[in-house]
Amino acid sequence: MTASLLVMPLISMGWEFRGEVALEGRYFTQDSPYPEADYSTNGSAYLKPEIFHEWNDRDDLFTFIPYARVDENDSERTHWDIRELSWIHVGDGWESRVGIRKVFWGVTEGRHLVDIINQTDQVDQVDGEEKLGQPMINFSLVRNWGIVDLFILPGFRERTFAGEEGRPRTPLPVSDDALYESSKEDGRVDFAIRYQQYFSNGIEMALSHFSGTSRDPLLIPQNLTSAELQSLILTGVLPAGSDPEFTPLYNVIDQTGLELQYLQNGWLWKLEGISRSGQGERFYALDGGFEYTQVGLFGSATDLGWILEYIWEDRDDSLASPLASDVLLGTRFTFNDVASTEILAGIIYDTEEEEKAISFESSRRFGNNLKATLEARFYTDAADPLSPSALYRDALRNINTNPGLGPISRSDFVQAELVYYF
Repeated sequence: MTASLLVMPLISMGWEFRGEVALEGRYFTQDSPYPEADYSTNGSAYLKPEIFHEWNDRDDLFTFIPYARVDENDSERTHWDIRELSWIHVGDGWESRVGIRKVFWGVTEGRHLVDIINQTDQVDQVDGEEKLGQPMINFSLVRNWGIVDLFILPGFRERTFAGEEGRPRTPLPVSDDALYESSKEDGRVDFAIRYQQYFSNGIEMALSHFSGTSRDPLLIPQNLTSAELQSLILTGVLPAGSDPEFTPLYNVIDQTGLELQYLQNGWLWKLEGISRSGQGERFYALDGGFEYTQVGLFGSATDLGWILEYIWEDRDDSLASPLASDVLLGTRFTFNDVASTEILAGIIYDTEEEEKAISFESSRRFGNNLKATLEARFYTDAADPLSPSALYRDALRNINTNPGLGPISRSDFVQAELVYYF
């Protein structure tokens, strides 16, 4: 009764408080290639409260969403962040958004090429969908001929990486001492602009340009000491007691992006494309395909969606993403029941190296406050990750090959999560 009396004045003043808390468990089906991370089970929990306040006839909105996760084994995955802390003001044909926010761009399932405003929270989820909050000033102009968004982005966020005890993780731990191409390092102010339009024939289009520090760092093997280098040359193996690391290098880039989407009669055609300069030679990348939905499968309330995409880029092999010439085939079951049951399964097949990344995700609500999810990730036909000594031997010989899925090839896992919404 006391709690209700405390909440009621907040609601009447336009304040709203809600959030979620979750427990997560993972089971890894293979032994880890890294002794520091040789465990088969891992537990984790997160808390994400949300506070909203509206005033001025809903023309002004305040949002605060902190986030914290605790992990059983990986100290780097135990972290906190402010996902959002912003003020939005709605004017006549325009909006301003100031503070820390998350902004998503993109239409495809396989690879979000154009999504570049926020930094990836790599330790939180392996699919790269989770993002860190980004400080920004965003001005949006809304007209009949389209929507134009201008972004000023101060305060660069470095990518999070798993620690030595993390799974999945990189072959070498990643140093906290990042390198920057810009002399202003993480103090450089980035800029972006995006134009989007919705046409009456069902086509949605967006054009964007970003100029600033890349959210995707290059991982450079840290320099060895003279003694370590001499031992490696003589024996081919790093001496005992060596502590090699990757050093992340953040270059300054310019990226132009295109998004297209077309919906007609159950067919949803999608395309994302980018052109980027600043990390080696200018390169181009595309992700395009379709999703077709069979509504009311076999006369039931269930919808079945089929997803097919091709992912391509022409970047230099040593710098390219593992998804450089890949086909995505997926299926999505939406049961349209009271419990909001969904199942999504897919496979990404590398047409050149024949590596495969298989994923399965399902979720179901229980009542108004609980949701259970089950997820699995499997990586097949990929080479084993290179040892630290092999990585440095290749660096000495100037051998720069794309590792593909090798670094995570022995990180297959099944994950269960229980989320409570309050």
